[in-house]
Amino acid sequence: MGEASGAIYPDLAGKTVVVTGGASGIGESIVAHFAMQKAKVGFLDIKTDEGNALAGRLLKERSQVHFEACDLTDVEALRVSIAAVRERFGPIGILINNAGHDERHVTEEVTSPYFDERIAVNLKQQFFAAQAVLSDMKSLGGGSIVNFGSTSWMIGLGGMAVYTAAKSAVIGLTRSLARDYGQYSIRVNAIAPGWIMTKRQIELWLTAEGEQAIMSNQCLKRKLEPDDIARFVVFLASDEAGACTAQHYVVDGGWV
Repeated sequence: MGEASGAIYPDLAGKTVVVTGGASGIGESIVAHFAMQKAKVGFLDIKTDEGNALAGRLLKERSQVHFEACDLTDVEALRVSIAAVRERFGPIGILINNAGHDERHVTEEVTSPYFDERIAVNLKQQFFAAQAVLSDMKSLGGGSIVNFGSTSWMIGLGGMAVYTAAKSAVIGLTRSLARDYGQYSIRVNAIAPGWIMTKRQIELWLTAEGEQAIMSNQCLKRKLEPDDIARFVVFLASDEAGACTAQHYVVDGGWV
């Protein structure tokens, strides 16, 4: 990943941010962009080596970052990790629920435990991460939560029914939280990335046919990068998006 760049939002300086799934891919870019804003960034991920490497690189740049190794599907571990970020950096004013896993699966082969695990990694942890920071945001007089959905269910992508079910449910979670906590000036939005060229996507799924589909289906005739998502996330977290809540933003290059 290259050096983060883009607009600067002065109101983000000094704010405490939690990013889930922040060690690689889109999450890594989000962490770097918030660090560029001079925010205090705590990020959580099960990928210990990648998380430590990113934290080490950003600390060398004198960013205020802290990595917590955490299995987000373990709710108590998630709470402990968020508490550790709070203890280090103070009350949490921004939560980016980025973590997820788009593992493909055949519907006939899905077991009940597998179903529960897919829901846990793609939806349940978003709910409990939000629950863990709401009291902080109330005490601060406001905050911003950005939940990650996906365009997969919107375009009718097959081969992962439990994933698409979980990601479509993110909209309901987002709108309900926005309604309940808007009275405290807490904004809650969802973002649906299109096909973003993370290392994982390139290694596992990108083919010549896939590249052709991008150029055919996207209005923008280029590959989308993690920074395309990170820049929009940072905007949503800033005061520049102060009137935006209960919304679902699609960032997919115009896939039609």
